[in-house]
Amino acid sequence: MPLITWWKVVVLERFAQFTGRAGRAEYWWFYLANLIVTAILLLLILAWTYLFVLAVIYGLAVIVPSIAVAIRRLHDTDRSGWWLLLGVIPLGFIVLVVFYVMEGTPGPNQYGPPAPSEPAQA
Repeated sequence: MPLITWWKVVVLERFAQFTGRAGRAEYWWFYLANLIVTAILLLLILAWTYLFVLAVIYGLAVIVPSIAVAIRRLHDTDRSGWWLLLGVIPLGFIVLVVFYVMEGTPGPNQYGPPAPSEPAQA
């Protein structure tokens, strides 16, 4: 299974799982996919204002998976999901981005075994 297909399956299978760990690839590929879909929806809204409803529906649909993958990413760096609350403080998102970019804890940590960086070859 190609890497790009693998990360989609992993995130969608664990869309509401707040335990475990998510590697950098899983988090950033999910973030990139959401960024692309959001940009396309914004362009469509500029062309036809009524598509705003579609953008709102998409935004609501990805709230839980986005929070879940962010918490699992923090777990990979051996931090609690409560660190996600830094995002509500001005400039707190900068600290979160640093955590998301950091390499995960090698080996098992208090949140479980390391997240696989790529799919197992069958």
